[in-house]
Amino acid sequence: MDQFTRPPHPAAAPIPIPDGETAAADRLLAAGLARLTGGFSPTEIGFAFLDWATALAAHPHRRVELLRLGMESAEAFVHELLGDARAPLAPAPTDHRFIDPRWQELPFYAFQQAFLRVENFWDEATRPLRGMETASQRMVSFLVRQWLDIGSPSNFPLSNPEILAAVTNSGGRNFLAGVENLLEDATAVATGHSRMPLAVGRDIAATPGKVVLRNALMELIQYQPTTRRVRPEPVLIVPAWIMKYYILDLSAHNSLIRYLVGEGYTVFCISWRNPGEEARDVGLDDYRRLGVLAAIDAITAIAGAHPIHACGYCLGGTLLAIAAAAMARDDDQRLASVTLFAAQTDFTEAGELQLFITERQLAFLEDLMWQQGFLDNRQMAGTFQLLRSRDLIWSRMVREYLLGEREHPSDLMVWNADTTRMPYRMHSDYLRWLFLNNDLAEGRLIAGGHPVAVENIHVPFFVVGTESDHVAPWRSVYKIHLLNEGDITFVLTSGGHNAGIVSEPGHPHRHFRRHRRGAGEAYLGPEEWVASVAPEEGSWWPVWAEWLGQHSSPPIAPPPMGAANYPAGEAAPGRYVLEP
Repeated sequence: MDQFTRPPHPAAAPIPIPDGETAAADRLLAAGLARLTGGFSPTEIGFAFLDWATALAAHPHRRVELLRLGMESAEAFVHELLGDARAPLAPAPTDHRFIDPRWQELPFYAFQQAFLRVENFWDEATRPLRGMETASQRMVSFLVRQWLDIGSPSNFPLSNPEILAAVTNSGGRNFLAGVENLLEDATAVATGHSRMPLAVGRDIAATPGKVVLRNALMELIQYQPTTRRVRPEPVLIVPAWIMKYYILDLSAHNSLIRYLVGEGYTVFCISWRNPGEEARDVGLDDYRRLGVLAAIDAITAIAGAHPIHACGYCLGGTLLAIAAAAMARDDDQRLASVTLFAAQTDFTEAGELQLFITERQLAFLEDLMWQQGFLDNRQMAGTFQLLRSRDLIWSRMVREYLLGEREHPSDLMVWNADTTRMPYRMHSDYLRWLFLNNDLAEGRLIAGGHPVAVENIHVPFFVVGTESDHVAPWRSVYKIHLLNEGDITFVLTSGGHNAGIVSEPGHPHRHFRRHRRGAGEAYLGPEEWVASVAPEEGSWWPVWAEWLGQHSSPPIAPPPMGAANYPAGEAAPGRYVLEP
């Protein structure tokens, strides 16, 4: 694909290219091993446990403390079983495996307490030790937690009172229903056809619009206005390409795109193509050029020379920050503002995903992607499921295969199952330049042949973090304050990486905090920020719409759908979102 070019990036370590048949054979062997291990490097795992064991051996007092903890926990457990009540261990607030009241009855109470005490012991045993690499400690703690979750008494019929009650009440038909669910899921995986009942373009991703640009990497959708007059400044949404774009256009009641259109904005959104092997050499800078910049060119042709409110979500937000920095460097003044949803610009505290980002781990993953030309969608989905395996793997398997129950699929569940692939070159660029080397925050990232810096962006920012985000922790998102001294409005909302963003007006049990730091004002640390900003009930969407209005001109007649060089074509959601 000659339109894709690889920008020079001298600061980043080059990806090793096979040199002859021997090197290629080595990479093929590594790729096969990666499939067997789920993408985890055995070398990385071995070094992590060796580091932990060596550090523990060098701390005899710590070993004595762990021995004492184990003995005290065992003694307390025996006393509880004999009726001499001590302080029982309670599950974590986010652990819903033992909510059923029947877990308080013997023998299930004993199973629960024994498991929680073992879990508590190993949580203590894998805490950081002086002299131990942080990456090793994270790996050991993560893997031990995964192994313990497998052995939870909630996962087995004879030790789970809910399953035994279901057997009694249904005469064992729950197992028959579970087998049917299992076969249905296996068929869906084998055929690639989802069992989800909601259809893209009919039930979700159904906001009216037209595709006004299609290239090899994306489609640009322009949405039909629903108000007589609109703000002159259009809104461009840059979604992540790790999933389909319609997380921001779910059902009619919770579509952010539909909400913005109803508030009188001309909205454009990128719909990324799901890449195959042919896109193996598409790089991160190609996404900037053929994605963000191509979209801005089209929007300018359609809506006129009005500056654009650009909004990026997750990876799309990071890409937008890179594009905006490059535009500022090149004196391109076509942006009116930058909005970032759960998007990081500094990756030193990038959450649990850092577990997978070491030199050995990346080399292992690159060999797997090199053979395929992409990172498979199931491999990517598996990585995110592991981060919350208790809820997304084991509890789901118990509910669907042992209890025989099916959750009614929500629009968010349908979107979450609609996974995408990641081009080999782009994903390696992203992981190395951002997660491993933190090149964007440190001024080394190359865009268009030259380095970019977030500090050069001189338009106002609106930045949203979510309280329980495992993908882009809000304290990491908050670091935009350290990279740019301009006008930043920061919002911290309840919910996680997805549910915190899809937080429409009227959604129950939602709250948020907001604070504006004016240009040049002193930095306030994240903990001080939380302590000093009071929470507000409700959705943050109206706050963003009001903020956009404050940075926009008075309303005018809507622009046409499309332009001479960008004719309005297929109806939204377009073609790319439907490609498997």
